[in-house]
Amino acid sequence: MYDPSSDRPGTARRRGSEWNLHRLRIFWTVSRHLSFTRAAQELFVAQPAVSHQVKALERELGVVLFERAGRTIALTDAGRVLAASCDEIFALLEESATLLSDLREGAHGWVDIAADTTSGTYVVPPALGAFHRTYPAIEITLHVENRAGVQRRLTGRACDLAVMASPPREVGCEVAPFLPDRLVVVAAPDHPLVGVPGIVPEALAGERFVLRERGSGTRAATERFFAKRGLRLNARMELGSSGAIEQAVAAGLGLAVVSRWAIDLDLQVGRLAILDVAGFPLERRWSLVHLRSRRLSPAARLCWQFLADHAREYPVEAASSSSAIWRASPGSPETRK
Repeated sequence: MYDPSSDRPGTARRRGSEWNLHRLRIFWTVSRHLSFTRAAQELFVAQPAVSHQVKALERELGVVLFERAGRTIALTDAGRVLAASCDEIFALLEESATLLSDLREGAHGWVDIAADTTSGTYVVPPALGAFHRTYPAIEITLHVENRAGVQRRLTGRACDLAVMASPPREVGCEVAPFLPDRLVVVAAPDHPLVGVPGIVPEALAGERFVLRERGSGTRAATERFFAKRGLRLNARMELGSSGAIEQAVAAGLGLAVVSRWAIDLDLQVGRLAILDVAGFPLERRWSLVHLRSRRLSPAARLCWQFLADHAREYPVEAASSSSAIWRASPGSPETRK
């Protein structure tokens, strides 16, 4: 039996980097069973190897960990102190292993998303709500800006994922289709063109328009449409959000081109009307985007896949509102979980 009195005082190693976890686990297992034999059986090693490792640990620490009387052993005071520490150490290591595994699988972590104004207001929040219900331990940050602002965040590596129309071509990006969007021309319900069939775009040349600010994807698409026909819009007002534009149009300040997603409630209560303009609605699709040079975290990759899967499962034609798109279906992660 090892006699610690043969060692010089103060020889126990104190630096944590020198602890041998393998040896500690063997000691901890013996302390729980108070049996070298049962510890060896649990660890699937030979009993002499267990005894050897415990003696080596006692020698390293300069203390006796077990009192031995024949085949019976008991923890010494030093052994009880170390066993209590091992309880905490191995519980913490087990918890860490679980968290790392979850992180590897994407069940924990953080996702930073940038979305253009329309998708970020009307489409992405319900989508992220469904994602959160399925993966509540993943923290989400959403930045809502116009297309130019989203692109700056994306190329500046300030976000993991972006939702935007017309992803940038000048930088290497991974792109996946998200939800389709329809841009329509709206007017106040008492506008003379409401109810007129087959309005030609040229008939709108003299109309006042309320436009989004420069840098907006909706504004860019609107200007492209009319420019291709040699028409220039009579822009009388610029506003920074779809909601503000809807209020201005309802107040009779002009026509506007807005996303169909944004006006469900306004149409239901009769505050706005869609004009039947040839060439409209303008069909476009938002995309999920991330930089190829930015490696997605497991959580961000999981969010990417979730949004892409649900967008494929619920085309815009099947929904009466954005929230309807994000209800769980029999094949969705929410019902599989």
